[in-house]
Amino acid sequence: MAPGGNRGWLLRLVIAFGFAQGAVSMARPAVSYRALALGADERAVGVIAGVYALLPLFAAVPLGRRTDHGRCAPLLPAGVVLISGGCALSGLAGSLGTMALWSGVMGLGHLCFVIGAQSLVARQSAPHEQDRNFGHFTIGASLGQLVGPIAAGALIGADMARTSALALLAAGAGGAVALTSLWRIERPGDLKPRTGQGARVPVRGILRARGVPAGILISLAVLSATDILTAYLPVVGEHRGIDPAVIGLLLSLRAAATIACRLVLTPLLRLLGRTVLLTVTCLLAALLCAGLALPLPVWALALVLAVLGFCLGVGQPLSMTTVVQAAPAEARSTALALRLTGNRLGQVAAPAAAGLIAGVAGVAAPFVMLGALLFLASGVALRTPSRPAEDPPSPRKDTGARPRRRTAR
Repeated sequence: MAPGGNRGWLLRLVIAFGFAQGAVSMARPAVSYRALALGADERAVGVIAGVYALLPLFAAVPLGRRTDHGRCAPLLPAGVVLISGGCALSGLAGSLGTMALWSGVMGLGHLCFVIGAQSLVARQSAPHEQDRNFGHFTIGASLGQLVGPIAAGALIGADMARTSALALLAAGAGGAVALTSLWRIERPGDLKPRTGQGARVPVRGILRARGVPAGILISLAVLSATDILTAYLPVVGEHRGIDPAVIGLLLSLRAAATIACRLVLTPLLRLLGRTVLLTVTCLLAALLCAGLALPLPVWALALVLAVLGFCLGVGQPLSMTTVVQAAPAEARSTALALRLTGNRLGQVAAPAAAGLIAGVAGVAAPFVMLGALLFLASGVALRTPSRPAEDPPSPRKDTGARPRRRTAR
C-alpha cells in the first residue's frame, strides 16, 4: 500500500489527538487555578508548569530510538492512560508538591502520545504529503486547545479549589475517550523496512544534519509561546480582574485561529514558500507576544490573540517536516524525539524563567521574554532549507542533493 494511500488512519489520529490534547489543554489552566487556590504565587505556578516537561525531557530520545526500530502504535494508548491519570490525580491532590508530580505524569503521557503519533505520520506519508499531513495532524492539537480552555473556564467558578478539581477530573475522563480511535491505526506492512536497520545513527550525527537544529529551535520557541500563554494568561486575568470564563474564551480564540491557519497552510506554502512563511510568522508572533505585556482592554487582547494564534499555527507542522526530511531515513523518529526534547527543555526553562521574571517585573513581563525568543526563531527560520513538500517529487526537483528524499518505504 502506498504511503498516504488510505487516510482513514489520519482522521482517526486527528480525533484521538483532539481528545488527548483537549484533556491537557483543559488541565493546564485548571492546574494553575488550583495551585493559586492552594496558596501558590507566580513563581510556584511557573515551577509546576515546568515540572510538566521535566520527565519527558529525559524520556524522549529513548522512546524515539525504540520507535525507529519498532511500532509506533503502542505509545498512543500508553500516552492516553498517563494523560488521563495525571489529570484526574492532579484534581485529587491536596498539596503543591503532589500537583507538580502528577503534572509531570501528564507531561510524560503527552510525550508518549506525540512521539508515537508524529512517527506514524512520518512513516505513513509520502515525502510530498508530509507538510499537508503534519498540518492536518496538528489540527487535532488545535481542536483540543480550542475546546479545553472553554471547558475549564465553564467549570471553574468562585469556589476555585473545588471547581478546579472538578475540571481536572473531567479532563481525565475526556482524555480517555481518545482510546476509542486507536484500534489498529498502524499498517503492519510499514514495519518491515524499519526493523533491523543495523547500527543506530548517533545523536550528534542527527543534530549535524542541516535543518534539524533550526527545526528544533523554531518548535521550541512556538511551543514555549503556546505553553506560557496557557499557563500565565489565567494569572494575568486574576491581576487584571478578567473572569476565568473570559480567559478560557480568549485561549480558545487563539486555538481557533491556529486551526484556521492550518486549514490554509498548503496555499500559504505555495504562495510564500516554507522559509518566508516561517520567518514572517515568527517575527509577527514576536511583536504580538511583546504586545501582550501592555494593559490592553479585553477586545484588543482578543484581537492580538487571534492574530498571534494564526502566526503560531505555522511553526509546529513545518518544523516537523523540516526535521523529518533533514534527518537520516533510519533515524526519523529519533530526530522527532530530539525536536520534542527541545520542546520539553523549553517547557521546563521558559515557565521557570517566566516565574522568576513575573516575580520581579510583574505578571506580564514573561510575554516580553517570549517575544525575544520568537524573534530569535525568526532569524533561524530565515536560514532553513526551503523545499515545499506539497509539490509531488519530480526529476526537476530531485537533483540528488538530498538523496534521502528518495528513500523507499
